Amino acid sequence: MDHDMKRRTAAEFFGTFWLTFGGCGAAVLSAAFPELGIGFVGVALAFGLTVLSMAYAVGHISGGHFNPAVTLGLWASGRCANKHVGPYIVAQLVGAVVAAGALYLIASGKAGWVPKGFASNGYGDLSPGQYGLGACLAIEVLTTFFFLLIIIGSTSKGAASGFAGIPIGFALVLIHLVSIPVTNTSVNPARSTGVALFAGGEYVGQLWLFWLAPIAGAMIAGTLAKWLYDDGKIVDTVVVERRIA
Repeated sequence: MDHDMKRRTAAEFFGTFWLTFGGCGAAVLSAAFPELGIGFVGVALAFGLTVLSMAYAVGHISGGHFNPAVTLGLWASGRCANKHVGPYIVAQLVGAVVAAGALYLIASGKAGWVPKGFASNGYGDLSPGQYGLGACLAIEVLTTFFFLLIIIGSTSKGAASGFAGIPIGFALVLIHLVSIPVTNTSVNPARSTGVALFAGGEYVGQLWLFWLAPIAGAMIAGTLAKWLYDDGKIVDTVVVERRIA
């Protein structure tokens, strides 16, 4: 692995770590105490803020994907080079699992703490609102589709330069506000995998949906965006200023 790829994968590792630790940490640590008052809104903001902050911290290094569905959606749109896809997804998965492990270590320091769902995603009995498989599949496909459309549109030629992290971060907030009651919000297979491995049992058994649906939504958006935006070049970044041929 050359020096550039090492920097890129490190950026994806740290970005996905922060997203998983910050977003799921808000759900596991803060939302567990009603008197703190963060609720769904606080958790949604936490996820959006993780992406917003890391997009500007390391987005200029790797493109700020932090999500296998984003990587594959950008690849489908012609905005992610073939050689980056595999290493990025591996780095994202490792970052999410390490973050979930760190979160588990911290959360288990409270006497009597029980992980329960540990911020995992689920359908049917594991859905926060007891939504069925069809509804959970539909919302994950739709929300990831629009998430990618916003990412690609915000980083397209003609979009306001340097501000893409803001609509992308707020889009993730909105997605969580809508879909937390349905699936506990995935739109990110790495984030789903990291916490499910520690929740175990049925949550691991339902992971297939939270790979299939986000990737399907992302790749549909990427394919459509290739026609819609027609930039004619690969843009491998969320922060826009750095473009690669």
